[in-house]
Amino acid sequence: MSTGDDHSSGTLASNGILVRLRGAIRSLRPAEQRVARAVLADPQAVADRPIGALARECGTSEATVLRFCRAIGLRGYPELRIALAREATLEASRAGDARPLDGDISADDPLEEIVAKIGYSDSRAVAETAEHLDVAALERAVDAIVEARRVDLYGAGASGFVAADLHQKLHRIGLMAFAWQDLHSALTSAALLRRGDVAIGISHTGTTVDVLDALRLAADRGATTIAITNFAPSPITELGDIVLKTAARETPFRFGAMGSRIAQLTVIDCLSVGVAARRTYDETLTALEDTYRAISSRRRK
Repeated sequence: MSTGDDHSSGTLASNGILVRLRGAIRSLRPAEQRVARAVLADPQAVADRPIGALARECGTSEATVLRFCRAIGLRGYPELRIALAREATLEASRAGDARPLDGDISADDPLEEIVAKIGYSDSRAVAETAEHLDVAALERAVDAIVEARRVDLYGAGASGFVAADLHQKLHRIGLMAFAWQDLHSALTSAALLRRGDVAIGISHTGTTVDVLDALRLAADRGATTIAITNFAPSPITELGDIVLKTAARETPFRFGAMGSRIAQLTVIDCLSVGVAARRTYDETLTALEDTYRAISSRRRK
């Protein structure tokens, strides 16, 4: 299994420490999660704060802060402060002269503010997913799909809609693909997979039991497994031969939010276009033209 994560400190800083931290927070110990939440809430303040002050704010010890740093791939607290300062500078340059937004929605926000925050959160989900997507892992996923006899797609709830979108894209270029949102149907299909097939599980949290069970059975049958999730490590990453990570953040008012789905759809688009580009050009073009003609007659003149 490959998660595509490089835990060297230099790579972590350059790849966006806040994106990586949001993906890893659920795997941290409770005290370390308090430190993580403080970092995510105000990265610039933490960058300016000595380790003792941060430890007191989080109700923990300096040793716990150091363990937190090592858990996210850094050698120590000074390296964390440097990485956060770089991230804050980058965010400031992106925001320009506009008032910075964090995407968090409160009960007393006016509607105009809510619209601005949703737009900011969704656009950052797409941009950060594209910036931090592991291209080597994506390439392995594309190759596996191109060579597959069939592709099974598993998703529940909002992720099920994303699975259906990938099914439609792959089916349009002539690949045998099936999207399953019902657990019994997913398990029945997974039981028929074999070596050379591909199974793709999509779960924002990486903990959706229905998706995990189907992907586990597909792996037992010898299929190549691909996990698409926002959190690593998580249970789904343990089942994925290939792991593709999104970079979206949900808030109390936006559970199952468009930000997580649009981040998943960004990965889906990269996958489907990569597959189309790897297949024979004439074969792909013919399939697209044939499917277009099939539905064009259903449009009102």
